[in-house]
Formats: sequence, structure tokens, C-alpha cells
Amino acid sequence: MNLRQCIGLLALMLFSIVPVQAEDAFWISTFSADVTIPLGHRCMGVLPTKSVSVADPLEIHGFVLGGSDQPVVVAAVDWCEIRNGAYDDFREALADAAGTSRERVLLTSLHQHDTPVVDSDAARILREVGLANELHDEQFFSSVIERTVKALQAGLAEKTPVTHVGTGKAKVREIASNRRVVYPDGRISFDRGSRSGGDSFHAQHPEGLIDPYVRTISFWNGETPVLALSVYATHPMSYYGRGEISADFVGLARRQRQQALPNVKQIYASGCSGDVTAGKFNDGSQESRVALTNRLAEGMTDAWTDTTRLPLTQLQFRNTSLQLEYYGHASLTEERLTAEVNDESLRTEDRILAAMGLASRQRVKSGQAIDVPCLDFGSAKIVLLPGEAFVGYQLMAQLMNPESFVVVMGYGECWPGYIPTDAAFADHFHDKWLWVAPGSEKRMEAALQKVLLSVDGNP
Repeated sequence: MNLRQCIGLLALMLFSIVPVQAEDAFWISTFSADVTIPLGHRCMGVLPTKSVSVADPLEIHGFVLGGSDQPVVVAAVDWCEIRNGAYDDFREALADAAGTSRERVLLTSLHQHDTPVVDSDAARILREVGLANELHDEQFFSSVIERTVKALQAGLAEKTPVTHVGTGKAKVREIASNRRVVYPDGRISFDRGSRSGGDSFHAQHPEGLIDPYVRTISFWNGETPVLALSVYATHPMSYYGRGEISADFVGLARRQRQQALPNVKQIYASGCSGDVTAGKFNDGSQESRVALTNRLAEGMTDAWTDTTRLPLTQLQFRNTSLQLEYYGHASLTEERLTAEVNDESLRTEDRILAAMGLASRQRVKSGQAIDVPCLDFGSAKIVLLPGEAFVGYQLMAQLMNPESFVVVMGYGECWPGYIPTDAAFADHFHDKWLWVAPGSEKRMEAALQKVLLSVDGNP
């Protein structure tokens, strides 16, 4: 073989190698950790009965996805809410462990109520008035971050190539129903809560506005499935408030699917469900918990069966900053909240709620925005919205980008509490867990346009 032939052969070899260089390939790693709160810990931030037993454990499940750019992290935790400084701290730790930036960590809570609310800023406010660890155990929270970081780092040692992304959806039978009901006298109320099915009016009232589908996005190495992320929009409670720690029917359904597919990592996240509960179909009994578990698992199974695989050719990350206006309600002034935090004659639960409201007010005043991130795979997108966003925002996102399989997770940064639509504000929706003002819909819509449609957003 002469010199020219050798050069030609070498060039051909180099040309053949270029398309499959490691930096151009996609890979995934997974992680999990136990995040069960200790006994004697408060649930939902303000429930009077603290944890007395463990019905089933609380867990965090997530994955790191990488390619030619910085990795992204998606993590779903069996907690009620992660707010303010706690949300920053948790994401920062996961970002450092994954070698990426904080905004590229999509951290979401499932929002079960027999689980904790963590808010480092509110905890500091409470500590300063003699109520240390009343909202959440601060040392326990730190230990959870450390435990999760170690699990993420261990997962990175076992990266799996990703060649395809899968999408599938299926209707879920008899779980979701909207809180909004109209009484015979024309009065509009949002009082159909999670356990309203024992009341004949709430049980017989129509489902109302919901998203009936569970959507599953999956990642594959050739024909081998690696991970499935399923998202469905409903409050995830069958019953709560008895001090019985539980991931409830959504966590139980996730475990059922994991048993059915032991080699496919199962992750579940709650969609935008501030105004959606199981209230039409759930009477708060143990039997209802079992039925809800089975129905959700059945929907997840059907979505998996419906899955279509397409080659994964792109992974774009987009993020935009969202500023939501703090609610100017008379009960939420800085003076009143501060007075309530310091008022030793009030119930501890009321002082905790005031501290949460004050922490959120201070955060807005500081100008710190909320990250609204989006992972764009071309054929599919994952977007994370803050707080207890109403289901209308999930439907808005899907209509905004109908040519793509849009998976919307709720309960990201949770300081806003409920985020009603304009229509819900017009119907006089109000709740003590509401910290954002009317007019939020316009801001939420603009954020969705930026990350889903790249309207003035980063590429």
C-alpha cells in the first residue's frame, strides 16, 4: 500500500469515526434515595398531627441526561412542596454533583400531603421566634440533600447510551375531577376537595375541566427501554392528616409499575393540578386508596403500551425567568404577617403559615425570579411550571405546541402556592395557600411561549 492509499484509508477511518464521538452521543444515568421524614415531623407544613407511623416510604427518583451540552437533571420527590431557599439549595447541590448549572435542574414535588413542606427562609424566620424545626427538621433536610447527591454521583458511574425517545399516552379512568362546582342556586365554589366522594352532590357533579391523559416519555438504548417518566394531573391524595406517612396512591402506582418492569426505571410526577383532585371518585377510605392506585397504574400501563419510539437527534434546553406578583390581599401585608409570626397566642400552625407567606413576600421583594425550564427533544418536550398551577396552564401548553408531545410537570418552585387562571380569579377563587395576584395568567402564558416556542427565549 502506497502513501496516498494510506492517507486515503486514514481519512476514511476518521470520517467514519466523527459521527459517533462520545461528545455527540446522548447518555442517561438514574438515581434514587429514601427521603422518608422521621416520626414526630410535621406534614404539609401546617397539619396539627405530626407523623406517628410510616405506611410506606417516601422516595426521590431522578435522572441525569447528557449529550454535547451541559447535562440536565430531572428529579421527582415524594414531598408536598419545596419552596424558596430550600428549592435553591436542593437544585444547587444536584447541579454541582451533575456538573451543570442550577437552572438545568428540574426539581418537582409530587405534593402528597402526608409528607413535608420544606422552606429554608420560612424556617429561619420561625427559628428566630423560638419555633425551630416546626415547619421542617432542618438537619434532616440537609441529610436528604447529602444522600441524594451521593445517589446521583453513584448513578453517574453507570451511564447508559440513549438512542431513542418514546412517547405514549392513555386516558385514566375515574380519578381526576375539578374542584370547581356549581350549586343549584348558581353559586360557584371550589370546595370539591380530595375526599369529597362521600358527598352525593360532589360525587354526582360532572368531572369539570381536567386533562384525562397520563403521558409517558421514555428513553431507550436501541430497542431496550431504560427509563419511563409518567405525568398525570391530579392532587395525589386519597386521605391524609392522620400522621401516617405515605407516598399515597401515586407513589403506590409507581411502585406497582416498577414491579411490572423491574429493568425500566419508573418516575412519576404530578401535572398542573392546583384545581384538580380525586374528589368525585374518592371517599377517603382505604378501599378508595387501593382503587385509585390500580386505576392510575392501569393508565400508566396503557400509556406504555401506546408508546412510539423515535430516534433522539436533539436535546435543547431553554429557560426563562418568571416574575409573579405577590398578592396584595389585606391578610398578606408584611406588617400583618410579621405580627402573626411573633404572636405567641396564635396556634403554631398559623404562625408557620404566616412565616411561609412572609418568606415568599421577601423573595418577591428581592427580585428573584422563578425558573421555567424546558427540555426539547424535537418530537417531545418536558416543561416544569411552579407551584399549584391550575390545570388550565397544562392544557394551554399543549394547545400552544400541538405538533409536539408536551409533558407538563407542576410543583416546581412552590412559593406561589395556588396559581389560578383568570377564569378562576373571576369566579372568586381564594385560599390561604394563595400568594400570587390576579393577572398571573398573562405572565405564565408569556413564559410558556418563550420556552415552548422560543419567543424571545434563549436557543
